[in-house]
Amino acid sequence: MVLRDNKPQPAKTTRCATRAFLDDCPTSLAEIFHYWDGLRRGLAMPKRADFRPEAVVRHLPGILLIDVEGIDAQGIGIYRYRVVGTEEARVRGHDPTGKLVQDGFFWSSLAEALETYETVRTSRSHLYGTAEFVSPEGRWRSEYSILLPFSEDGESVSQILVYSQARSRQHS
Repeated sequence: MVLRDNKPQPAKTTRCATRAFLDDCPTSLAEIFHYWDGLRRGLAMPKRADFRPEAVVRHLPGILLIDVEGIDAQGIGIYRYRVVGTEEARVRGHDPTGKLVQDGFFWSSLAEALETYETVRTSRSHLYGTAEFVSPEGRWRSEYSILLPFSEDGESVSQILVYSQARSRQHS
């Protein structure tokens, strides 16, 4: 991906909000999805308290846990990084734990990052995707990601678990 006029270009993405992605996704993403799906017990979303990090220990470096702190005046979620895995911090070049997404996002643009989280928040469902992008800091990334919502009240999304894995160069 090339920067034009020193501006990041939109990410090349594919998204899937059904289970069809399970046919072709990496095993690690399927494992995270099946673990989360099993926690739902027939509900739209599990509670965060049901998630046990020790059940997915080998995947923890690629995990983000994002809090939904409310809704702003425009009706957009307010998102903050609660947990950032070591691999996520490494590829970013910094650890955004505790920062609002607008202050620590790793994507081609803040608008695209927020749109992705908003899709999960408003649909109250998982979202799988592939992406290739250059961050505003000039870091290139090609990855698979799964975003999985948690809810404390069974209705609204309170947190979003994100798991990402780098794609090999042959997929780019």
